[in-house]
Amino acid sequence: MEDYVKIFDTTLRDGEQSPGATMTTPEKLEVARQLARLGVDIIEAGFPAASLGDWEAVHLIAREVGTPDGPVICGLARANRNDIERCWTAIKPAAKPRIHTFIATSDIHLQYKLRMSREQVKQIVREMVGYARSLCADVEFSPEDAGRSDPQFLYEVLAIAIEAGATTLNIPDTVGYLTPDEYGALIRGIREAVPGVERVTISTHCHDDLGLAVANSLAGVRNGARQVECTINGIGERAGNAALEEIVMALHTRQQFYHLRTGIDTTQIARTSRMVSAITGLPVQPNKAIVGANAFSHESGIHQDGMLKHHLTYEIMRPETIGKDSVLVLGKHSGRHAFRKHLEHLGYQLSDSELETAFQRFKDLADKKKVVDDRDIVALIDDQLHQPAPIWELEQVQVSCGNVAIPTATVRLRGPDGEVRTDSAQGTGPVDAVYKAINRVIGQPNVLTEFSIKAITEGIDAVGDVTIRIQEPEPANGNGHGNGGAREQPEARARTYTGHGVHTDIIVAAAMAYMGALNKLIAARQERLRRQAAHYTEANAPAVALDLFGNSAWGRDG
Repeated sequence: MEDYVKIFDTTLRDGEQSPGATMTTPEKLEVARQLARLGVDIIEAGFPAASLGDWEAVHLIAREVGTPDGPVICGLARANRNDIERCWTAIKPAAKPRIHTFIATSDIHLQYKLRMSREQVKQIVREMVGYARSLCADVEFSPEDAGRSDPQFLYEVLAIAIEAGATTLNIPDTVGYLTPDEYGALIRGIREAVPGVERVTISTHCHDDLGLAVANSLAGVRNGARQVECTINGIGERAGNAALEEIVMALHTRQQFYHLRTGIDTTQIARTSRMVSAITGLPVQPNKAIVGANAFSHESGIHQDGMLKHHLTYEIMRPETIGKDSVLVLGKHSGRHAFRKHLEHLGYQLSDSELETAFQRFKDLADKKKVVDDRDIVALIDDQLHQPAPIWELEQVQVSCGNVAIPTATVRLRGPDGEVRTDSAQGTGPVDAVYKAINRVIGQPNVLTEFSIKAITEGIDAVGDVTIRIQEPEPANGNGHGNGGAREQPEARARTYTGHGVHTDIIVAAAMAYMGALNKLIAARQERLRRQAAHYTEANAPAVALDLFGNSAWGRDG
């Protein structure tokens, strides 16, 4: 299908490498299901050799989402046997599995990272692509840092990959260095110079370091690429990746120019964007193309006058096309049935218990605000659905502060044993005092790396939306590289945990966000201890006991 462009979504792999965007396995599965509803052709579900957690997530997605009528489920692997074997075992349950293997081809990477010669790289490509093909009929090969590679050497490597059985050749601009003219010429040169290239799909993978990822991807498509690798909201390493929503809507809106199509259900774009933002804690900037809050807003009097006369004066696409609507208002007199129907209209399917919780939160908010619109409702529901299962629960927070008072906070928390604990602390401000009081109760060491607050809507009674990030205090040294900077040893990085809180009282929202991040940190520590314990047997090691805080009875030397 010469006019069809496959959409390869790498939100769960490259996108998750955004600092603080780490997702739990249930969250990854939720995003994968939504990507399937969106209609992406390929989901790169993760890097199975990176950690046990990554392997488990990819395996679960392959089993649950990789149905015969669903997307291809892909896993990333370095060009070595261990990675490729690990990848294959993870994606094998999928009806349509794909192994994506890579090795660098730029002289910079060969000299400083791989410490290999060109001949060694060619030999590895021949052997490892062939090995991947012996396991899986669908094999993608990426020459990392292709954008800075010698073209003649790149052509040789790609020819070897095709001969060894690659079915897709992905051409990464790993560091976002190229311009659209250069990247388009690179794709065109590959089509003209590489033997056998007509038998494979050429793919783009562009990073946004110079803000050119989408433009480069579209230049690649115009020059014959028929697969685009991208992420929801453009998240990813450093400045991120090409944004799926921008590429899809460019091809959709300018179909008469590109004469190309995708299989994306564009009405699912806004819902997918909101989900990924809520789960990762990475907000979408208001002026972000397609999915930003202001993308379909018109404030200028001239613009408003034109819009009232005809929407085409200032809108090249309708908000309904991506699943957005005009703002609707519900009030405190709205009933459960109307509330459920409205949530379904917004794209949410809640269980009875989830609906009851959401409805009560909506009613509480409606008592405090004169107007509750869709933005408030979306914030409440996303906050509810993407909070971790509570280990510690916030029952009460009380703050005293002022310009001549010492900020003092008292918190009451319910622990995993059901016991209620109360403590107080003083701080430099009300939020600092709240966090210190929580720390006195829970006692989990962490470093607060980011605190942000925004108003969901306009007005003095606006709902406050707080996002925070915390890290464990003593990260091990380590780094990884791969296609677009693939994380080879994520367990060695300082782990970052995101918390999210929504409330009309910003101090309460800040406390909720901190509790959410702490619960994720504690749950992650408990999971690591569980995995450590799995390597021991009753014959050679005692059972692992976890205290209320997720610490091992073994202590530091356990």
